Amino acid sequence: MAERSATRVLYALKAAGPQTAAAIARKLGFTPTAARQHLDRLLSEALVQFTDRRRGIGRPARLWSLTAEGHGRFPDNHAGLSLELLRAAGKAFGARGLARLIAEREKAMERLYQARLAGAAGLAGRLRRLAGQRSEEGYMAAVERKTDGSFLLKENHCPICVAARTCQGLCRSELDLFRRLLEPEAEVERVEHIIAGARRCAYRITPLEKSRSVA
Repeated sequence: MAERSATRVLYALKAAGPQTAAAIARKLGFTPTAARQHLDRLLSEALVQFTDRRRGIGRPARLWSLTAEGHGRFPDNHAGLSLELLRAAGKAFGARGLARLIAEREKAMERLYQARLAGAAGLAGRLRRLAGQRSEEGYMAAVERKTDGSFLLKENHCPICVAARTCQGLCRSELDLFRRLLEPEAEVERVEHIIAGARRCAYRITPLEKSRSVA
């Protein structure tokens, strides 16, 4: 039971980023004391870390986050094998051949995603289905509707991160795919990128009517 509760704490930090023990307790239905006990245990295993941030008068807020070892607890989709295959393809077929390989992957993903999104009600429905598909693939995806009418597609984990760091064409391919899936309904912009040092990848999706009215 304690092991499962500690795992839930890891997932909460992965999904929402740095948080206080009190916030984790509220989210998971723990007592603050229990949340701190789980965090202390994870700290002893080098899976979490903390920083103290002062907010005006009073005690500083202690924000907990995952360490590199903590992030490593989440699946990487056979990262080593993927990386070896990409390197081998590059050596065997050159940059042009590698680009064709990525393009074929993109086409297969597009067929799968189009089938998954078919029949969804409106842009919001399509985004929910897209997030569901991406979560099944290990991206821990979620959609948030912003007050200005746009959406934020958040991916809190990248199961192909190791391969993407070596072959950034994979990231460009996924962005292009999202644009084809959602345009002409909306404009798609990547606003957070793990490869660039962010905690997660995130995409702002702006309905075109909203985009035009702003312009």
